[in-house]
Amino acid sequence: MSNQSLSKRDLSVLWHPCTQMKDHESSAIIPIKKAYGVWLEDFDGNRYLDAISSWWVNLFGHANPHINAALKDQIDHLEQVIFAGFSHEPAIKLAEQLVAVTPPGLKRCFYADNGSAAVEVALKMSFHYWRNNNQAQKTKFITLENSYHGETLGALAVGNVALYKETYAPLLMEVITVPGPDCYHRESGESWADYSTRRFALMEQTLQQHAESVCAVIIEPLVQCAGNMRMYDPIYLSLLRAACDKYQVHLIVDEIAVGFGRTGTLFACEQAAISPDFMCLSKGLTGGYLPLSAVMTTNKIYQAFYDDYHKLNAFLHSHSYTGNALACRAGLASLELFQQNNVIENNKRLAAIMKTMTAHFIEHPHVAEVRQIGMIVAIELVKNKLSKEPYPWQERRGLKVYQYALTKGVLLRPLGNVIYFMPPYVISEEELYIIAKVAFDGIQWALKD
Repeated sequence: MSNQSLSKRDLSVLWHPCTQMKDHESSAIIPIKKAYGVWLEDFDGNRYLDAISSWWVNLFGHANPHINAALKDQIDHLEQVIFAGFSHEPAIKLAEQLVAVTPPGLKRCFYADNGSAAVEVALKMSFHYWRNNNQAQKTKFITLENSYHGETLGALAVGNVALYKETYAPLLMEVITVPGPDCYHRESGESWADYSTRRFALMEQTLQQHAESVCAVIIEPLVQCAGNMRMYDPIYLSLLRAACDKYQVHLIVDEIAVGFGRTGTLFACEQAAISPDFMCLSKGLTGGYLPLSAVMTTNKIYQAFYDDYHKLNAFLHSHSYTGNALACRAGLASLELFQQNNVIENNKRLAAIMKTMTAHFIEHPHVAEVRQIGMIVAIELVKNKLSKEPYPWQERRGLKVYQYALTKGVLLRPLGNVIYFMPPYVISEEELYIIAKVAFDGIQWALKD
């Protein structure tokens, strides 16, 4: 088998996600034969450094020996069983571990299959909670501009990235959208904390006006990942938690992309010392091995559904693969790696290297900002640095960086004209510098005219 033969077979039967398939008339699909650590290898023997953790899911490298061993053991005992009326040890142990490591007060774990499904669960739970407590007038959700929470219809509705949402707008529930704390737009000399605090006034005003009809506010803490990796200060989360309490509205935090160490703490919420009413987890939950998500919530919310059957207050939401044993075992193995290794401290060391290796990018005449939170670095490319005028999206400058990087053995997948790094935690200093050099050279090449 070769790249060419497999690519031809692929294009005859497959439809890939987040892709204009016609692009592959000129840009070949790359079939991967094997992977190890931070490296992918195709069928022609070419290697690619996975600088984006294979869509932000991989924490401890591909083919991690510890997670491999756990799955090999689990598959000899139980692969899957109905999770209604039945249970199994990996699901129980993983839930116990998640209760132990997530912010205080999150005592219940509800499993689903993926990040979008977790968001759907949280939205439905919040709405249903108020209904069970005789507040059926609460039907709305507040979300931030530039937010992203998934592709299923409920999750899409509470997002705000037009590229994903606009086409399906007629199918979606109405939400209340609030201008966000995205610090890219701060005034010259204004700190992240000051800007995020100033922007919170808009959320406070909205809560004051609409609280009676609002179930919850949903937010991505610290980083709006699919929204061009825009970032903000933890003070916004502290103010939001207090306001949700004041106006009796739930707080849903979507830690699907930023959870499990990406922002410098195990969970982004820790940096504001807050506990949400719902926390959505996925992506890194299984170390990048298998699809699984979890919604963590409080005993207060759980008790609102705990009743005699004839009251019809139960949460009747299900997925066939809920609590899959193999996925739960992978999740346990991933958490064991956090416990056995000083992962968060090592990530701080890697984050400092990432900061150093990208500091010079800001000197480029078409780089408006280099921003970072923990293990996430983003470089914003613009046509005019002074005014921050973006390049026309039709020019696809970021795509050119991606294409250049592939020729140099690095997998980058820009978000529009934002180049970002979100590597696995097992990456070496040398490999980080490979990413930085290739990215900078790719930017030079993509912006040369």
